Amino acid sequence: MSLAVRVIPCLDVDAGRVVKGINFRELRDAGDPVELARTYDAEGADELTFLDISASHEGRATTMEIVSATAEQVFIPLTVGGGVSSVADVDRLLRAGADKVAVNTAAINDPSLIAEVADRFGNQVLVLSVDARRASGAASGFEVTTHGGRKSAGLDAIEWAARAASLGAGEILLNAMDADGTEDGFDLELIAAVRREVSIPVIASGGAGTAAHFPPAVAAGADAVLAATVFHFGKVRIAEVKAALREAGQPVR
Repeated sequence: MSLAVRVIPCLDVDAGRVVKGINFRELRDAGDPVELARTYDAEGADELTFLDISASHEGRATTMEIVSATAEQVFIPLTVGGGVSSVADVDRLLRAGADKVAVNTAAINDPSLIAEVADRFGNQVLVLSVDARRASGAASGFEVTTHGGRKSAGLDAIEWAARAASLGAGEILLNAMDADGTEDGFDLELIAAVRREVSIPVIASGGAGTAAHFPPAVAAGADAVLAATVFHFGKVRIAEVKAALREAGQPVR
Protein backbone atom coordinates (compact mmCIF):
# COMPACT_ATOMS: atom_id res chain seq x y z
CA MET A 1 0.00 0.00 0.00
CA SER A 2 1.49 3.31 -1.02
CA LEU A 3 1.32 6.19 1.41
CA ALA A 4 -1.60 8.58 1.15
CA VAL A 5 -1.00 11.74 -0.86
CA ARG A 6 -0.99 14.70 1.52
CA VAL A 7 -2.96 17.85 0.68
CA ILE A 8 -1.34 20.88 2.31
CA PRO A 9 -2.65 24.45 2.39
CA CYS A 10 0.11 27.02 2.70
CA LEU A 11 -0.23 30.18 4.75
CA ASP A 12 2.12 32.86 3.44
CA VAL A 13 2.25 35.31 6.34
CA ASP A 14 3.42 38.90 6.14
CA ALA A 15 3.09 41.28 9.13
CA GLY A 16 0.72 38.90 10.88
CA ARG A 17 -1.72 38.42 7.98
CA VAL A 18 -2.01 35.71 5.33
CA VAL A 19 -1.21 37.19 1.91
CA LYS A 20 -1.02 35.91 -1.64
CA GLY A 21 0.35 37.42 -4.82
CA ILE A 22 1.53 36.36 -8.25
CA ASN A 23 5.21 35.43 -8.41
CA PHE A 24 5.50 36.81 -4.85
CA ARG A 25 4.44 40.32 -5.89
CA GLU A 26 1.19 42.34 -5.71
CA LEU A 27 0.22 40.80 -2.38
CA ARG A 28 -3.46 40.66 -1.39
CA ASP A 29 -4.77 40.09 2.12
CA ALA A 30 -6.27 36.61 2.53
CA GLY A 31 -7.14 36.68 6.22
CA ASP A 32 -6.05 35.79 9.73
CA PRO A 33 -3.58 32.88 9.91
CA VAL A 34 -5.04 31.33 13.06
CA GLU A 35 -8.60 31.40 11.69
CA LEU A 36 -7.55 30.02 8.31
CA ALA A 37 -5.54 27.27 10.01
CA ARG A 38 -8.57 26.26 12.07
CA THR A 39 -10.75 26.20 8.94
CA TYR A 40 -8.31 24.04 6.98
CA ASP A 41 -7.93 21.61 9.87
CA ALA A 42 -11.74 21.22 9.96
CA GLU A 43 -11.90 20.80 6.17
CA GLY A 44 -9.56 17.82 6.20
CA ALA A 45 -6.14 19.24 5.34
CA ASP A 46 -3.44 16.63 6.06
CA GLU A 47 -0.84 19.19 7.12
CA LEU A 48 -0.35 22.94 7.19
CA THR A 49 2.64 24.94 6.05
CA PHE A 50 3.23 28.41 7.49
CA LEU A 51 5.79 30.59 5.72
CA ASP A 52 6.78 34.01 7.01
CA ILE A 53 7.50 35.32 3.54
CA SER A 54 9.25 38.54 4.45
CA ALA A 55 11.42 37.15 7.26
CA SER A 56 14.54 36.29 5.21
CA HIS A 57 14.09 39.34 3.00
CA GLU A 58 13.90 41.58 6.08
CA GLY A 59 16.44 39.55 8.05
CA ARG A 60 14.29 38.74 11.07
CA ALA A 61 12.97 35.67 12.85
CA THR A 62 9.52 34.19 12.29
CA THR A 63 6.74 35.53 14.48
CA MET A 64 6.64 33.07 17.39
CA GLU A 65 3.31 34.27 18.79
CA ILE A 66 1.45 33.49 15.58
CA VAL A 67 3.12 30.07 15.37
CA SER A 68 2.07 29.26 18.94
CA ALA A 69 -1.49 30.49 18.36
CA THR A 70 -1.75 28.47 15.13
CA ALA A 71 -0.31 25.32 16.72
CA GLU A 72 -2.89 25.53 19.51
CA GLN A 73 -5.71 25.51 16.95
CA VAL A 74 -4.64 22.64 14.71
CA PHE A 75 -4.22 18.94 15.29
CA ILE A 76 -2.39 18.16 12.06
CA PRO A 77 1.35 18.50 11.42
CA LEU A 78 2.48 22.11 11.14
CA THR A 79 5.57 23.08 9.13
CA VAL A 80 6.98 26.56 9.73
CA GLY A 81 9.54 28.42 7.65
CA GLY A 82 10.83 31.91 6.97
CA GLY A 83 14.00 33.40 8.42
CA VAL A 84 15.20 30.10 9.90
CA SER A 85 18.97 30.38 10.00
CA SER A 86 20.28 28.28 12.90
CA VAL A 87 19.75 25.19 15.05
CA ALA A 88 18.55 27.58 17.78
CA ASP A 89 15.83 28.94 15.45
CA VAL A 90 14.64 25.39 14.76
CA ASP A 91 14.61 24.62 18.48
CA ARG A 92 12.55 27.74 19.20
CA LEU A 93 9.98 26.93 16.51
CA LEU A 94 9.60 23.33 17.69
CA ARG A 95 9.05 24.60 21.23
CA ALA A 96 6.46 27.09 19.90
CA GLY A 97 4.50 24.19 18.44
CA ALA A 98 5.87 23.50 14.97
CA ASP A 99 6.23 19.82 14.00
CA LYS A 100 8.63 20.49 11.12
CA VAL A 101 10.76 23.43 10.12
CA ALA A 102 11.47 24.60 6.57
CA VAL A 103 14.85 26.07 5.73
CA ASN A 104 15.81 27.74 2.50
CA THR A 105 18.29 30.64 2.23
CA ALA A 106 20.31 29.69 5.33
CA ALA A 107 20.90 26.17 3.99
CA ILE A 108 22.12 27.61 0.69
CA ASN A 109 24.51 29.89 2.57
CA ASP A 110 25.70 27.06 4.84
CA PRO A 111 24.71 23.52 3.73
CA SER A 112 26.14 22.07 6.96
CA LEU A 113 23.04 23.50 8.69
CA ILE A 114 21.01 20.66 7.10
CA ALA A 115 23.17 17.99 8.71
CA GLU A 116 23.26 19.85 12.05
CA VAL A 117 19.47 20.11 12.25
CA ALA A 118 18.96 16.50 11.12
CA ASP A 119 21.51 15.24 13.67
CA ARG A 120 19.97 17.15 16.53
CA PHE A 121 16.23 16.74 15.85
CA GLY A 122 15.98 13.91 13.29
CA ASN A 123 15.58 14.38 9.54
CA GLN A 124 11.77 14.12 9.77
CA VAL A 125 11.85 17.64 11.26
CA LEU A 126 13.72 19.25 8.36
CA VAL A 127 12.00 20.38 5.19
CA LEU A 128 14.26 21.93 2.57
CA SER A 129 12.38 24.60 0.67
CA VAL A 130 13.69 24.94 -2.90
CA ASP A 131 12.51 27.95 -4.91
CA ALA A 132 13.29 26.82 -8.46
CA ARG A 133 12.85 28.57 -11.76
CA ARG A 134 13.72 27.75 -15.36
CA ALA A 135 17.18 28.93 -16.38
CA SER A 136 18.97 28.12 -19.61
CA GLY A 137 22.33 28.42 -17.86
CA ALA A 138 21.66 25.60 -15.38
CA ALA A 139 22.65 22.06 -16.37
CA SER A 140 19.20 20.69 -15.51
CA GLY A 141 17.39 23.71 -16.92
CA PHE A 142 16.36 24.82 -13.41
CA GLU A 143 18.16 27.10 -10.97
CA VAL A 144 17.65 27.92 -7.28
CA THR A 145 16.47 31.41 -6.33
CA THR A 146 16.34 33.22 -2.99
CA HIS A 147 14.50 36.26 -1.57
CA GLY A 148 11.10 35.20 -2.90
CA GLY A 149 12.44 34.52 -6.37
CA ARG A 150 14.19 37.87 -6.54
CA LYS A 151 17.77 36.60 -6.71
CA SER A 152 19.56 33.70 -8.35
CA ALA A 153 21.51 31.53 -5.92
CA GLY A 154 23.82 30.32 -8.67
CA LEU A 155 22.92 26.69 -7.96
CA ASP A 156 21.38 24.01 -10.15
CA ALA A 157 18.01 23.22 -8.53
CA ILE A 158 18.07 19.47 -9.18
CA GLU A 159 21.66 19.05 -7.98
CA TRP A 160 20.85 21.11 -4.86
CA ALA A 161 17.82 18.96 -4.03
CA ALA A 162 19.90 15.79 -4.35
CA ARG A 163 22.72 17.21 -2.24
CA ALA A 164 20.31 18.36 0.49
CA ALA A 165 18.72 14.90 0.60
CA SER A 166 22.15 13.32 1.06
CA LEU A 167 22.95 15.81 3.86
CA GLY A 168 19.84 14.79 5.82
CA ALA A 169 16.83 16.80 4.62
CA GLY A 170 13.65 14.86 5.37
CA GLU A 171 11.50 16.36 2.62
CA ILE A 172 11.81 18.75 -0.31
CA LEU A 173 9.26 21.53 -0.61
CA LEU A 174 9.59 22.26 -4.31
CA ASN A 175 8.32 25.72 -5.24
CA ALA A 176 8.01 26.34 -8.98
CA MET A 177 8.63 30.09 -9.05
CA ASP A 178 7.53 30.51 -12.68
CA ALA A 179 4.16 28.95 -11.83
CA ASP A 180 3.62 30.62 -8.44
CA GLY A 181 0.17 32.19 -8.20
CA THR A 182 -0.49 31.78 -11.95
CA GLU A 183 -3.09 29.01 -11.46
CA ASP A 184 -1.98 27.38 -14.74
CA GLY A 185 -0.98 24.06 -13.17
CA PHE A 186 2.08 22.60 -11.46
CA ASP A 187 5.48 22.42 -13.21
CA LEU A 188 5.41 18.70 -13.99
CA GLU A 189 8.83 18.69 -15.64
CA LEU A 190 10.43 20.17 -12.51
CA ILE A 191 8.68 17.66 -10.21
CA ALA A 192 9.76 14.70 -12.37
CA ALA A 193 13.36 15.96 -12.56
CA VAL A 194 13.66 16.16 -8.75
CA ARG A 195 11.84 12.84 -8.25
CA ARG A 196 14.44 11.06 -10.38
CA GLU A 197 17.25 12.28 -8.10
CA VAL A 198 15.84 11.94 -4.57
CA SER A 199 14.13 9.20 -2.59
CA ILE A 200 12.76 11.46 0.17
CA PRO A 201 9.22 12.91 -0.11
CA VAL A 202 8.68 15.76 -2.55
CA ILE A 203 5.98 18.38 -1.89
CA ALA A 204 4.87 20.08 -5.12
CA SER A 205 4.05 23.78 -4.85
CA GLY A 206 3.21 26.56 -7.27
CA GLY A 207 0.59 26.85 -9.97
CA ALA A 208 -2.53 25.05 -8.75
CA GLY A 209 -5.66 26.56 -10.28
CA THR A 210 -8.24 23.76 -10.29
CA ALA A 211 -8.75 20.41 -8.56
CA ALA A 212 -7.77 18.76 -11.87
CA HIS A 213 -4.24 20.19 -11.59
CA PHE A 214 -3.36 18.11 -8.52
CA PRO A 215 -3.38 14.48 -9.80
CA PRO A 216 -0.83 15.16 -12.60
CA ALA A 217 1.59 16.56 -9.98
CA VAL A 218 1.35 13.28 -8.07
CA ALA A 219 1.70 11.28 -11.29
CA ALA A 220 4.88 13.28 -12.01
CA GLY A 221 6.34 12.16 -8.68
CA ALA A 222 5.01 14.38 -5.87
CA ASP A 223 4.20 12.75 -2.52
CA ALA A 224 2.25 15.78 -1.35
CA VAL A 225 0.60 18.75 -3.05
CA LEU A 226 0.60 22.26 -1.62
CA ALA A 227 -1.45 25.28 -2.62
CA ALA A 228 -2.36 28.70 -1.27
CA THR A 229 -4.30 31.02 -3.55
CA VAL A 230 -6.99 28.57 -4.68
CA PHE A 231 -7.70 27.50 -1.10
CA HIS A 232 -7.63 30.97 0.49
CA PHE A 233 -10.03 32.50 -2.02
CA GLY A 234 -12.36 29.50 -2.03
CA LYS A 235 -11.78 28.54 -5.68
CA VAL A 236 -10.97 24.95 -4.76
CA ARG A 237 -11.89 23.06 -1.58
CA ILE A 238 -9.65 20.45 0.03
CA ALA A 239 -12.42 17.85 -0.38
CA GLU A 240 -12.49 18.52 -4.15
CA VAL A 241 -8.73 17.97 -4.40
CA LYS A 242 -9.01 14.68 -2.51
CA ALA A 243 -11.92 13.59 -4.72
CA ALA A 244 -9.87 14.37 -7.86
CA LEU A 245 -6.88 12.43 -6.48
CA ARG A 246 -9.09 9.49 -5.51
CA GLU A 247 -10.67 9.46 -8.97
CA ALA A 248 -7.19 9.34 -10.50
CA GLY A 249 -6.49 6.22 -8.41
CA GLN A 250 -4.16 8.03 -5.99
CA PRO A 251 -4.50 7.14 -2.28
CA VAL A 252 -5.75 9.90 0.04
CA ARG A 253 -6.66 10.01 3.73
